[in-house]
Amino acid sequence: MKDFWENVSRYPRYFITFTLGIFFSIFGWLKPLLKNPVSAIALFGIVFGGGMFVLLTLRGMLGLGGV
Repeated sequence: MKDFWENVSRYPRYFITFTLGIFFSIFGWLKPLLKNPVSAIALFGIVFGGGMFVLLTLRGMLGLGGV
């Protein structure tokens, strides 16, 4: 039983490592775009617009408020 809990305790560490690896990979890919002010503004606009789209879509689907 000890081996089971030891194995289960490794999953959160794996999840955190996996998630950080994805974020570092994406940031490394987008880092050159942040050097140019025009592309940086466009990138932030796309990220903000995508976030708002997801937020408003989920609010509409879940009936959390008037959209």
